[in-house]
Amino acid sequence: MRTTLTLDEDVAARLEELQRRLGISFKDAVNQTLRRGLEREQAKRRDVPPFVVTPRRMGLQRGLNYANVGELLEQVEGAAHS
Repeated sequence: MRTTLTLDEDVAARLEELQRRLGISFKDAVNQTLRRGLEREQAKRRDVPPFVVTPRRMGLQRGLNYANVGELLEQVEGAAHS
């Protein structure tokens, strides 16, 4: 795939240094670096366990109307709840 990419100067310099050090083309340096970064990101997502919420019953407070959210907020937080 051919595309135009604008690189920050520090990134371009690091890629050029990698290119010289490994004796590869600039294109190969960009592709190798992107592959490593993408693989690292994918590995991070696999290493993070899923967040699990354990529900528990909290019960209802007497005197509050749970059928109307607006009225409930007004009862709990006062008239200036917005």
